[in-house]
Amino acid sequence: MSNLFRKRPVTIEARQLDGDTANKRDILLWVESTTQGSFNPLSDEVPISGVSIDPSDGCLMIATLEGVMHAHCGDWIIRGVAGEFSICCDDIFRATYEPVEDGAA
Repeated sequence: MSNLFRKRPVTIEARQLDGDTANKRDILLWVESTTQGSFNPLSDEVPISGVSIDPSDGCLMIATLEGVMHAHCGDWIIRGVAGEFSICCDDIFRATYEPVEDGAA
């Protein structure tokens, strides 16, 4: 068996955090509506899924499979094929994904 593998082509949903207040709110509502919802950012309990705003810097905090991650301006918030969320910096996102024409998913 080969030790080389290629990622299967999959279509994901992603939105870029651009620093605009309305954009941040839209992303927060999107993540909140497809997860367990909002969580207390000051709690010691790490949620399985959810979203919050870090009171220290205003960044979005998203509970991912790797734990709670901070999304900064320019980052992409990705909803994977199983509904899981992750955060990806812009340069890695652009090297990994390409736009899909509407209806081509």
